[in-house]
Parts: sequence; structure tokens; C-alpha cells
Amino acid sequence: MTILRIILNTNYTPAMTAPTTLPRPSSRSSFLTTGFAAVAPALLLAASASAEVNYQGLILTPALDRWMYPFGAQAGAEATISTFGSEPGAPDFDSRDGQMLVRFDTGSLVPAGLGAHRYLVTSLRLTVEFANDLIVEYDPTPDPWQSFLDPSDPEWVPDPDPGQPVELFGVGFRNGFSLQTFAENSPYTVPPNSPLSPSVRNAFALSFNEQGAAIDVSNNPREGFDPKRFSVGLIDGLEPGDLIPVGTVMHFDLDVSDPDIQGYLAKGVDAGRLMFAITSLTFVVQQGGNFPRFYSKENAFVIFGLAQPARLEYQVTILPECIPADLNCDGSVNGADLALLLGTWGPCVGCAADLNNDGVVNGADLAILLGKWTG
Repeated sequence: MTILRIILNTNYTPAMTAPTTLPRPSSRSSFLTTGFAAVAPALLLAASASAEVNYQGLILTPALDRWMYPFGAQAGAEATISTFGSEPGAPDFDSRDGQMLVRFDTGSLVPAGLGAHRYLVTSLRLTVEFANDLIVEYDPTPDPWQSFLDPSDPEWVPDPDPGQPVELFGVGFRNGFSLQTFAENSPYTVPPNSPLSPSVRNAFALSFNEQGAAIDVSNNPREGFDPKRFSVGLIDGLEPGDLIPVGTVMHFDLDVSDPDIQGYLAKGVDAGRLMFAITSLTFVVQQGGNFPRFYSKENAFVIFGLAQPARLEYQVTILPECIPADLNCDGSVNGADLALLLGTWGPCVGCAADLNNDGVVNGADLAILLGKWTG
């Protein structure tokens, strides 16, 4: 097993077990564009085919941070980015109205394009820094969707604790956009859609339903369900209900044990980029409210090193190449592999058991496995 570690800051020159000297990052506000894959890709890919290779590091700034809001006039150039809901019970806008999109490009750090089944994300932490002072109450726990309904709604329940949590999801796309084509200045929606309408944004907070299918969770209170959260934002040293000071760092530790989330992450690493939506259902009124605001990479305080933009700390394992259908990589296709396939039966994006890569584990994959049976 090979371990590759990358630690970033402006005064550190990465030292790695490669027969080449790597250049140091040029500034605090630039993400690392060097790595073993960039220096010796053939050597690394050959090694990863026969043994596990582990990568860990810290990306200091996102390749994209975007305020995804119907009236965001400076798409991709905002100095701060806020998250909030719409008015509870309102028919217009998405319930998660102000969303913060962040993308981290990983292809120069972890070799991409090996197939999602080759990647195992063992740890992922995203951090953001608050740009407003003593405005938002800290809430580290999810709230039920019913608390965001209009109080006159018969299903309404009061918020059980102070504040509303900041929550992390994946990102989905519509109207022809994709992970590869959506940019910081891409439009919010496309004609003839009105930005006042719900469920029209080109990039949206994504999660998975009980069947493992990807869904837009921007309107979960309106649609009446609690979404699967990738993570809930936590702050060290604060108690629930405390007002959050400016400069406070909030972290999101992603649930990499969840197969749907793991599949999303593996697919992103395979594509060379990971993208997330930071959202909240913070209560607001028209043109007002107390809601979280975070520093973007364009902020002057970030540029001069006085604040930090979104960051991503990662640990990723590239699994060894195995013969098709050898799901546990033990050199045989047998009952153990059959059990693994049956255990992930149904929609499962990026799963190793999805042998034909159609996003679902079903009879077609079972037929492939049985056709490779060695006993």
C-alpha cells in the first residue's frame, strides 16, 4: 500500500516519495496544482493497478464559489455568499432560496478517469468562514421540515431549538448543464423559466431518496420530507443557541459511510472535481432576516490573507484493479461477490456492483457476475 500526503500552506514545500522536486504553491489563495499524478502519472497508475494508493491533502480555495440566488447580479464575483430560505409557506422561489455552490478540482491531485468503482473516499471535511458578526444563532442539529411551514398550516410544528442549521448537499444540474459545463457565471435558469419559480435553477442542492435516486432537495419543506444530508455544519467551542462571531470556522464532515454519498463522491473524484451546495432554511422575511454569510475567494480579506474561503480536506484511496465482477478483489468471482452485489441491489450510482455502469444494480449486473464465475 502506498500513502501519498499533501499538506498545504504558503510556507511549506510538499515533500513526497517521488523522484522529483515539486514546486511550492504560488500563494495562499491558490489551490495546489501539483501532485504525484502530475509528475509521474504512468508510474502512479501502474502502482495503483496492483495495490491501494492513498492520497490526503488540503485544497486551500475552491475553483468555483457561487451565490446561487435568483437575484445574484454578480454571479461568481460576490465578496460574501449567504444562505437562507424563502418565507415559510410562500409559493414562490425555492424553499432553500440562497444557496452557496463550491467546487474543488481534484484531477491534478488524485488521478481521475479510472472508473468510479476504483475510488474510496475515506474522509472529507469542508470548511467555511463566517463573514457576519453575532447575527446567526448556532444550531448543530437538523430541524424537521414541518418547522419551516407557515404557522397556519395544520402540519406546522415549532422549531425545537434556537436557530436553523447550515447543511451540505451535493449538486445536481438541469437545462443541459453538467458538472463539466456549469461555471461561476452560468445563468441561474434559462428562458422561458422565471427566476421567481421553484425548481428552475440550473444547479441545485442534490441528495438521494430512499430508493437511492438523485433528487433536488431545494423544496423539501414544500414537498413534505426530510432530506438525506451529506453533513450538518458544526463549530468547535460554541454551544447551541450561541451567536456566531465573525471569523468563526464551520466544518462539514461528510458521511462517507453512506453508500449514496460515497457513490456521489467517487463519481466526482473520477471526473476530477467535487461540487457541493451549502444551504440553510434560515427564516427570512421579504428583503430581511438574520442569515449566515460566508467569505468567498473574491473577498478582499481573503485575497490579503485575513480570512479564508471554502477549503476541502480529503483522504481518498484508489483501489487496485480487479478482474470484472471480483467485487472484493480477492482474485475469484464467487459467493462473496454475489453477496456484495445483492447487498447493493437497486439504484446505486458509482457502486462497484454496477457492472454495466447504468446507475442501478439489477439482473443485468447479476448476469455479468455469473458469467465471470470462477467459484
